[in-house]
Amino acid sequence: MTIVHRVLFPHPIVDLDEYLARGGGKGLEAARQSGPETLIAELEAAGLRGRGGAGFPTGTKWRTVAANRSSMFPTTVVVNGAEGEPGTFKDRTILRNDPYQVVEGALIAAQAVGANTVIFGLKRSFGEEVARLQSAIDEIVAAGWAQGIEIEVFEGPNEYLYGEETALLETIDGRYPFPRIAPPFRRGVTEVVATVGDTTSGSGLSAHVEMAGAGSDQVAPPTLVDNVETLANVPRIIARGAAWFRTEGTEKSPGTIVCTVTGSTRRHGVGEVQMGTPLREVIEAIGGGPHPGRRIRAVLPGTAQGFITEDQLDTPVSYEAMAAIGSGLGSAGFIVFDDTDDLVAAAAGVSRFLSIESCGQCTPCKQDGLQLAGVMDKLSRSQAGAHDMAILHKRVGTVADGARCYLATQHQNVLSSLLAAYPDEVEAHVAGTATGVTPALIAELVDVDGGQATWDERHREKQPDWTYDAEYSGKVPAERYGEHRAHQTLPE
Repeated sequence: MTIVHRVLFPHPIVDLDEYLARGGGKGLEAARQSGPETLIAELEAAGLRGRGGAGFPTGTKWRTVAANRSSMFPTTVVVNGAEGEPGTFKDRTILRNDPYQVVEGALIAAQAVGANTVIFGLKRSFGEEVARLQSAIDEIVAAGWAQGIEIEVFEGPNEYLYGEETALLETIDGRYPFPRIAPPFRRGVTEVVATVGDTTSGSGLSAHVEMAGAGSDQVAPPTLVDNVETLANVPRIIARGAAWFRTEGTEKSPGTIVCTVTGSTRRHGVGEVQMGTPLREVIEAIGGGPHPGRRIRAVLPGTAQGFITEDQLDTPVSYEAMAAIGSGLGSAGFIVFDDTDDLVAAAAGVSRFLSIESCGQCTPCKQDGLQLAGVMDKLSRSQAGAHDMAILHKRVGTVADGARCYLATQHQNVLSSLLAAYPDEVEAHVAGTATGVTPALIAELVDVDGGQATWDERHREKQPDWTYDAEYSGKVPAERYGEHRAHQTLPE
C-alpha cells in the first residue's frame, strides 16, 4: 500500500480527547522524564530531516540551538507554517487534520532547547488553519500541557519570502519579510544587543552578532525554527524510539513524507508515503496518474529545483535519490506536466513568480530576475530572438550572485534545467515553430479540495514592488518597505 498514515490520519482528529485515545501525549510525557541531551540524541538517532525543503538533520539543528543558548535571554521555538511554495499544500493539510501532534512536537522541542515561548507563524490568509490550530492550543493549555511555556499564533503577510526562516523571524519581530544574513541559532526572534557591552537595541545588527556560546558575554537569544511537518513527527519518535521511526523510509531518508500532487493528473491531492517510494508511484497513488491517453513529460518540485524528466520518474522520493539526478525533494510538492503542456510556458511562470517575490535586497536576484522573467515571457510567446537568448544564458549565470537566501538559486535551477533538458522545445519557440502561449500561472495554492487544486489567481496582478497597483512603482520591496518600521502591514 503506497499511502501510509503516520502523520496524516485517514480522517481529521476532532478534539484532544480523540488525540489522547489514539496515543497522543505520550511523546511529551516521555520527554518530561528525559533530559535535553536524551531528547536530542534520540532525534539524531532517528535521522529525522527537516520537511520544510532543505532537509537539514533535525537533531543537529536542535543540538546547535541548545549549544548556543544565551545566558541572559530565553530561547524561542518558532513553528514555520507560512507555507507558500507553489504546488505544496502539506502543512495546511496537517494542521487541518491533526494540529495536536504539531503542538505536542513544539512543546517537546521547547524542552530540548530550553525555550519558554513557542510561536506558530502562519499567514493571515490561512483562516481555517489558524482557527483549527488556536482551538487545539486552547485545549492543550487548558489540559496543563504547556507548564509555563507561552504559546502564540502569529499571522503574517502573504509574501512568499515570509516562509524563509530568517524572514519569518524578521516579520514576527515587527519588520518586513526580508531574509537576514545571520542564521536563527545566532540571532533569534527578538533583536536585542550583540554583547553585554552593547546595550543599544534596534535594527542593523545582523552582520555583527556573534554566537551565543556557553561562558561568553553574548546575549542575543537563538531561535529554533522547525517546519510543521517536521514537528508532527517528533512526538512518536520520542514515544516509540528512533528504531521505530526507521522501520519506514531509507537509511539516509528515514520515515515518511507528506506529498502534494497537482498539475496534469486525474486528480489533485495530498498524501503520505514512505521515503524511497518511486515518484511515478507517488503520482499514481495521490494524483491518479496522467489523464487518459496522455503521458507525463516532466515534474517540477515546486519552484525550488529543476525539472524532473520523463526518464527520471522512477527515481525514489528521498533526499539522496533526488540529489543524485540533479534535482531535489524540496517540500515534496510535485507539479506534473503531460505531453500537451508547454514546458517553456511553465518555466516562464516560475520565472515570473520568483522575480515578483524577490525582495530586492540582493540586486542580481531582483534585477537579473526581472530581466529573465521578461525574456521568458517573450520566449513563451515565441517572440524571443538571438539577443534575448544571449541575455537568458548570461543572466541565468548571474542571478544568484551574492544571494543571501535560496530564491535566486531556485530561479537558476529551473531555467538551467529547461535549457539543458528541453533544448528542442526552447529552440522551437525561438524559431517560431511552436505556438506562442502566455506564461503559465505558477503561484501559491489556495486550497486542495475534492481532488481539485485552486491557485492564487490574484498573483497575475502582483507587481515587483509587492503591490497590486495598476503600474509598477519602479522600487523594489527593500526600498519601498526598507525603513524597518515596526508592525506595518504589507499590501493585501
